[in-house]
Amino acid sequence: MQDHIRNFSIIAHIDHGKSTLADRMLELTGTIPARRMQEQVLDRMELERERGITIKMQPVRMVWKYHEETGDPEHEAQARGSGPSAHGSSNSEYVLNLIDTPGHVDFAYEVSRALTAVEGVVLLVDATQGVQAQTLSVLAVAKRLHLPIIPVVSKVDSPNARTADIVSELALLLGVPEDSVLHSSGRTGEGVAAVLNAVVERIPAPSQRRVAVEKEGKGLQALIFDFDYSDHRGVIVYLRVFEGSIKKGDTLKFCAAGVSFNALEVGILIPDEAAAESLSEGEIGYIVTGVKKPGVASVGDTITSARHPVPALPGYEKPTPVIWASVYPESQDDLPVLRQSLERLRLSDSSLSYEEESSGVMGKGFRCGFLGMLHLEIVIERLRREFNLALVVTMPTTVYEVVHQNGKVEEIYAPSRFPEEGSATEVREMWARVVVITPAAYLGAVTQLLYDHEAQVGETETLPLGSVQLAAEMPLRELMRGFFDRLKSISSGFASLSYEMIGMRKADVVRLDVLVAEEPVPAFARIVSRRKVQHEAEAMVERLEKLLPRQLFELKIQAKTSGRIIAARRKSALRKDVTGYLYGGDITRKMKLLEKQKRGKKKMLARGKVNIPHDVFLKVVRES
Repeated sequence: MQDHIRNFSIIAHIDHGKSTLADRMLELTGTIPARRMQEQVLDRMELERERGITIKMQPVRMVWKYHEETGDPEHEAQARGSGPSAHGSSNSEYVLNLIDTPGHVDFAYEVSRALTAVEGVVLLVDATQGVQAQTLSVLAVAKRLHLPIIPVVSKVDSPNARTADIVSELALLLGVPEDSVLHSSGRTGEGVAAVLNAVVERIPAPSQRRVAVEKEGKGLQALIFDFDYSDHRGVIVYLRVFEGSIKKGDTLKFCAAGVSFNALEVGILIPDEAAAESLSEGEIGYIVTGVKKPGVASVGDTITSARHPVPALPGYEKPTPVIWASVYPESQDDLPVLRQSLERLRLSDSSLSYEEESSGVMGKGFRCGFLGMLHLEIVIERLRREFNLALVVTMPTTVYEVVHQNGKVEEIYAPSRFPEEGSATEVREMWARVVVITPAAYLGAVTQLLYDHEAQVGETETLPLGSVQLAAEMPLRELMRGFFDRLKSISSGFASLSYEMIGMRKADVVRLDVLVAEEPVPAFARIVSRRKVQHEAEAMVERLEKLLPRQLFELKIQAKTSGRIIAARRKSALRKDVTGYLYGGDITRKMKLLEKQKRGKKKMLARGKVNIPHDVFLKVVRES
């Protein structure tokens, strides 16, 4: 049975047609009936469909009738089970387990764990764009795991396709003949049968390739590459079985968490859950655990037998948050709902971390850790949509190590906790190694953008088709400050980016506070470079002047650092016509009303509070 199993992933840069190719595979193999077929069928979340990206990994099991005559239309008909073989060649059914992975750099850890669970990958490159930075990043992971790579050029039917050039580039990158690079179109279905045949031919069966893991003794070892949560059935883990087998009713254990549970159900995904008698070595499927406690299941953990445990598979590590932001309910009455909502999200997203915190102005909320800006936006949007919460989100920040004058080292996650000027001897921040691939025409603008974001530009390399690859090192703080959006803007969408953390370095930063109506707003506080603090202050108060609604009194917006105001704006009061109902009569009646209004405005200026709408907080986060 193992000889007829192929486990593989599709890896690609974001928006290179990965989900569309998966759709055609499901259609061609008859996994999903035509009446149920829709675009991005493996992208189950509403957000994934709206944004056109894959956020969560999705495994699916397909059955493919392999035929040696690649690309024969009659073969394709037979693969659907609707026509006889014209050539008389023997057909064999193969079980193809596909793990559809995210393409965005924020989810690189999840992709790396998915690749550990398979024996080979399909590398997809857009014929209109060529090799991108994230392509190289994920390709490096696949090579490190010694996975066979099937190169495929997608979107060959596009009028803007440069198929021959991209095939040459891909062949040179992988060191393979050009005729081994396949052509496909997810839109028309061209070449999809050839890709499925190549999966059978070029990717080894689980029994033929020993996965790069050290096995000590015999026993159950299964790698968790994703999981989900159901209100009734608890955590549902998606896993690849490396050793042993799993049946319904078995007593199992999470190696990292040390928690035991009974397998309430085991099965395969086609792509909906389908119960099976057991999952054997080499197979990919799911287990219903019944566990309803957050933090127990995590990507990269190993499941083993509770009665006869064996060591966990190597390489497990918890995903580390890259940025942090505080999340507060607009009404403190919603705090318990927010707590429950975060617990629920954590059950299906182990990379989300949070802790309760309190602010004098904002009240009680949660300090949350995210894998990147996209991860932050997705979590906040899910909290709003799925749990109907009105939220206030603070400016995201990275982790800082502050060395106090007494020698104590403290990790600072929130700008409000950052020490005042002169109270710390040293501040350190996380740096990242960045790789940017851009057409040569945009090289000058991209280089200037890197310098503007305090990057130290290193090696520059010209790629085969004339694109340029730049390597640089920069503070993570600057990378998360809208760098990706600005890079896409100045390069007309052609430049791509990948990054990895390289450790802590000394930082020259200060805290910038924002005051609205002379009241500090912690949600707007941020940590910025000392040399940019004046520019950042001016930009912040100008942005808030446009976004904040007018009040019945004149509104002062100020930016403060190191104990002094360095930028300020005033927003004129909303004028209310208190004399509109008067008609005729003495002018003194009108003057009395205007004087009364003037005294009221002065009183409001001294005592008035500004209610900042929650969408202003989000707009400030997005535009910063």
